[in-house]
Parts: sequence; C-alpha cells; structure tokens
Amino acid sequence: MIQPSICKTDTRMTKAVTPQERLAITLRYLATGETQTSLSYQFRVSQNLISLIIPETCSAIYEALQPIYMRIPRSQEEWRKVSQDFHNLWNYPLCLGALDGKRVLLQKPAHSGSHYYDYKGNFSTIIMALVDADYKFLYADVGTNGRASDGGVWNKCKLKEDIEYEEIGIPPPANLPNYDIQVPYVIVGDDAFPLQKYLMNPYPGNDQSNEKHIHNYRLSRARRVSENAFGILSSRFQVFNKPIRTCPERANMVIQACLVLHNMLRTESRQDYSPPELLDQEDIQRRRMVVGQWHDHQHNALGDLQVIARRPKRDAMQVRDLFCTYFNNEGSVPWQNEMALLH
Repeated sequence: MIQPSICKTDTRMTKAVTPQERLAITLRYLATGETQTSLSYQFRVSQNLISLIIPETCSAIYEALQPIYMRIPRSQEEWRKVSQDFHNLWNYPLCLGALDGKRVLLQKPAHSGSHYYDYKGNFSTIIMALVDADYKFLYADVGTNGRASDGGVWNKCKLKEDIEYEEIGIPPPANLPNYDIQVPYVIVGDDAFPLQKYLMNPYPGNDQSNEKHIHNYRLSRARRVSENAFGILSSRFQVFNKPIRTCPERANMVIQACLVLHNMLRTESRQDYSPPELLDQEDIQRRRMVVGQWHDHQHNALGDLQVIARRPKRDAMQVRDLFCTYFNNEGSVPWQNEMALLH
C-alpha cells in the first residue's frame, strides 16, 4: 500500500534503501522506541538517512491507512451504529464516543522558547481523540503545542466545531430506551472537559448522593474505552516510553502513524495485538475490577490533561440530570450499586 510513496531510485553511486527495509526500520522504531543510532547498526543504514526515512514512512502509513481504518462517521446511520455499540457493550445509550486527551512528551524543540512548555514543566504536544466502543480511534487531533490550556485545546478542536455547527451528520435528539424523554446524542469525557449538552462529564466532588455515584460509575464504564485504547497504544508502541527525540512536526507524523496502525491491528489482528488480559475489565460475577496488563508497561511519554474547574451551563446540567435519573430507574443494571462502590 505504501510502496509507491517510499520507493526511491538507484543512482550510479549507490543503491537506494528498498521500501521493505524502510518499512522495517520504521516499524522497528515505533514498536521498540530504539534510538536511531541503534537502528543504524542493525540495518547498516546511516543515522542521517534513518532520520529522514522514519518521518517519511510514517507519513505514508498515515495517508494510506487513515481513509480505511480511522474515518470519522459522516452520516446519521454510521453514528447510530457507534451509539448502538456503546449501548450493547457498555450500557450507555445515545453515546457517540469517549473523548480523551494525552500530552506526548518531546525533547526541547530548537528555537521554540516556551511554545511547547506545559504546566508540568515539560515540552509536549497534545493528542485529542474520540474512541469508539471497540477501543478504536474514530478521530484524532494531533499537534497542538503543550503550552495551550486543556480547555483551549478542546475549544480549538475541529471536532467541537463540526459538532456545534452540525457538519458531521449527528442524529437529532432521541428517546432513551424505555424512557419517554428525549435527550441529545452525547460523547463522554472526564472532568478535564467542560460539561456541554453534547459532552457529559462526572458530577464533581466526593460527597455525593448515591444516585450521582451511580451516574459517575455508568459514565466511567463507558469512558474506560478511551483509557484502554491509550493503554494498548502505549504498551504496544514503545516509542511512547520516553520523550520523542525529534522536532514537533516529525513527532506528529510518528503519533499519527501509531494511531492508524493501532486501528488496523485492532481490526485485523485483534487477539495477537490486544488480548483480553491486556485491558482493564469488570468481573461482574465477582463484583471486582481486573487491572489490565497495559499498566505493567512504561508509558513515560504520555501524560494526562490538566483538570480545570468550569461553571457549566444550565441546559447541560439538565441533560446530565436526565441521564442520572435514567441510570437510577429504567436504565439501571443489576450490578451497578456494588460496582459503583469500587469507583
């Protein structure tokens, strides 16, 4: 698929590195996070050339795989399929995805000043991603500099604009199952994101009623897919073990290639790439949480977004209250009272 984009012509002086070798070098780098010096000894290719091969091949991988494996839905039927999967697998109706963001650490970019300097004192770039019920990335915005506030990242995100201007075919409000009240289709996130009519986050604080604890549990159950997706990504692509040592533009190419390869492998080689024991899971029968093996892997180059307190709008609070009422009545599940105590 990518051979036409990375094939080079032999010269009278040297033979070009073949597309197969270029792909092998790049996949080795993404999977192991090895230095370019180490790769140059393994493949007998100069380090300077490897520094050009990796971003070029990553770009080719993304261009070839993104239209097939990471395409955001554009019709009401496609969005309803995403929503039905969340309802069937995670008992959260009218959900269009789990939103999450990560900071990817970089080495200090040359001549960048404090442009990529984040609130933790690191240099980083930001991934903003929407994840479906099967741990695959539906959408990813990569490349916002780490200096930006987390609220500012979402406010500038193309997905937010598309949702608010109704440009991606999201269905109109619908009734919750077995409940004669209409609510909008929503995405779920944590408290790093602002509460909106289309974006649900947990009730804040610890001193809450049992009903609000149930709501937060049900929301976290659906949102766990995004945590698992990033967990799989960081455990399988060891390039996220430490700050990426290249310029931000090339780092963004590396990140995008990892995201589409993740989706391809979840689709084509699920059992080998992400077996069940790798994931955080609920043992409903024994009423306990089972921690996934991805926690055992280092992912030192991935950090969470900063939580910022915001005052939500009244209409957004009303939508969250409707979901809360539903989860405690017609939409309840038998195990939620015990499992909510674990959260």
